[in-house]
Amino acid sequence: MVTDQQVRRLFMFKKKGIPNYQASDKAGISERTAYKYIKASKLPSQLKNEHNWRTRKDPLEKDWAEIREMLQSNPGLEAKTIFEHFQRNYPGRYQEGQLRTFQRRLKYWRAIEGPAKEVYFPQMHYPGKLCASDFTHMNKLGITINRVPFNHLLYHFVLTYSNWETFSICYSESFESLSAGFQNAIWELGGCPENHRSDRMSAAVNQDCNPEKFTKNYQSLLSYYGVKAERTNANSAHENGDVEVSHRHFKRAASQAIMMRGSKDFNSIAEYEQFLRKIAQQLNASRNLRFQEELDVLKTLPVMRLNDHTVMNKVGVNKSSAINVKHNTYSVHSRLKGEYVQVRVYIDNIEIWYAQKMVDRIPRLRGSGKHSINYRHIIDWLVRKPGAFENYRYKTDMFPSSWFRMAYDWLKSNLPLQANSHYVKILYYAAKEGETITENVIRYLLEKGGGLTAIQIKQHIDENTKLPSLTELVINENKLESYDSLLEEVVCHG
Repeated sequence: MVTDQQVRRLFMFKKKGIPNYQASDKAGISERTAYKYIKASKLPSQLKNEHNWRTRKDPLEKDWAEIREMLQSNPGLEAKTIFEHFQRNYPGRYQEGQLRTFQRRLKYWRAIEGPAKEVYFPQMHYPGKLCASDFTHMNKLGITINRVPFNHLLYHFVLTYSNWETFSICYSESFESLSAGFQNAIWELGGCPENHRSDRMSAAVNQDCNPEKFTKNYQSLLSYYGVKAERTNANSAHENGDVEVSHRHFKRAASQAIMMRGSKDFNSIAEYEQFLRKIAQQLNASRNLRFQEELDVLKTLPVMRLNDHTVMNKVGVNKSSAINVKHNTYSVHSRLKGEYVQVRVYIDNIEIWYAQKMVDRIPRLRGSGKHSINYRHIIDWLVRKPGAFENYRYKTDMFPSSWFRMAYDWLKSNLPLQANSHYVKILYYAAKEGETITENVIRYLLEKGGGLTAIQIKQHIDENTKLPSLTELVINENKLESYDSLLEEVVCHG
């Protein structure tokens, strides 16, 4: 078979004026073949005919019209779905090995006759013009705080020109998380871009349950900083592609860093946040040149930042001395029953205000349908109605620690008829005399194996009895040398 390289050598020798028979001999081809290529002035690859004919009968010819009609009606149908349809309707006509033929033919049809595909249009970015943000879940990393799973999100903020990024840890897609995250980002940045792009924020709107209120708060936030809002179209995450890509890169970097660290467990949220900060700094280190261009054109920040909370006015305290905030139930002191309070909702906690004075701060519950009932808020009346404790809806919140739970279980086993009465009195003593001293008395009596009535607990509290401290277990480590000597003895006597 004559190659292009041989014919190129033939042309080179002919160009030097060497006769055909000598040129063909030097090129390693026959004189007759050489004459053919000299006459055509083309290489073998240029003379080769393209293979555009079938070598075997088309197995889909009989059904192709029906297949095409199915595709035109439902372009999203997969080849395997159609293949299995024909196998069911025409047993024996198609074998499993012909699935690949179906797939190739449908791929060709989609490329030549199928519907047009969505096209992505690369955008020009300019310094200080646009920032983008979005929430992303971090649960797949499997982070734990003191061995307790830490379910959380990140509010991720990116400058689209330099790709400089930062984040804030949060627990839900809410306006409070958005406000705190956005303000944290621009105050860390030291200036404001002209525009801010986000998705439709449907999860945050649903969390707020009032689209008009959410939109008003969001517009007020951006207006305060002189930033214009941009939103992507529905179901078009790619329109916020800068931050979506940053999600993937940041999570990958975090995953790799955790592998290098050798542990997913952190001592505190602050330690975990510092860990993520170092990753962000490393990613931003390669963006300094373009980042400096952004800094030069960012707008000046106002004198102070806005409050990172939403305000709920006239929240009624129901007859159970509880309020409902963002689909969760919180207790307040029974003195406020029947009153209206103002609730300020932050990322991590809620504040209860009455008559322009903050009366309580409560850790915010994550998710919905949950409850946080403080026994101190209702104990004054619960101790008067101990019978209500047995089937109290929020009974699980009435055990400040495991020792209190153990005390209740002991009472139910030993004094079943008076258990509720004794236990609510114990809670009353915890509220009035101190939870720590009450817990110590419970521990002492349980370990001693004596009675655990409310009278006995009150007696120990009143006498201010000095209770022994918790027993500390000391486990001595065995030296590995002892195991070596033991193995030697086994070998010697074996």
